[in-house]
Amino acid sequence: MTTSLERIIPLRPGLDLEVREAGTASSPVLVLHGGAGPSSIAALTGHLASDHRVVAPTHPGWDGTVRPDDLDSVPALAAVYLDLLGHLGLNDVTVIGTSFGGWVATQIVLDDREGRISQLVLMDAIGPVIPGQPVTVPAGPPAPAPQGGPSAQSMAAMRAYAGPAMGDAGMLPRLSTVTCPVLVLWGADDTVVTPGFGRAYAAGFPHARFELIPGAGHLPIREKPETVFTHLDSFLTPRPSATGH
Repeated sequence: MTTSLERIIPLRPGLDLEVREAGTASSPVLVLHGGAGPSSIAALTGHLASDHRVVAPTHPGWDGTVRPDDLDSVPALAAVYLDLLGHLGLNDVTVIGTSFGGWVATQIVLDDREGRISQLVLMDAIGPVIPGQPVTVPAGPPAPAPQGGPSAQSMAAMRAYAGPAMGDAGMLPRLSTVTCPVLVLWGADDTVVTPGFGRAYAAGFPHARFELIPGAGHLPIREKPETVFTHLDSFLTPRPSATGH
């Protein structure tokens, strides 16, 4: 059994960050959920905890948490998580983000002045504006569904961070500056952000691998978890003899 802890971290005045931590290994992973909230990544954090120290914050504004007024953009939220890594004293961090969390994860890597991030994993992520590849999100609160979607509160928070465009027009060219290895996983049947969006996203990074998940939509971690774990474990396992390419 791995240890699991939920705690509130008073990161700065007016911001109490709700964080789940699991695992005891020294290899840290920051896991960022999408619109569907922390519950949508529970299987992922549970899987990672056996070999990693997992840190999984709840984005302020989700699940009843308070979003301060000055947290009104993705760069502002990314800065919070870089502060969190500093607060926890974590380096050589793998950042994993799904959907909206992937946008935040990419922003963290772009803004990582301390060199804390060593790897990036994106799952059906949004973020850059890609010509001809729109992001299709629910216009309002979704109807109840077995898979579970974002609540009205979560959608309001996401739109506060993401803005009406649900994307950053300046992000795509900046991806070429990312030097760390990147794994991009994508549900083959995703209609929110299509595999074409994912391929273009991955192509923007100098050192990215793109993997399609057959039979999965926008949340492959729920729909095809074992396939996701296979790709993820392969990416995260150190390869001492590997050379950069």
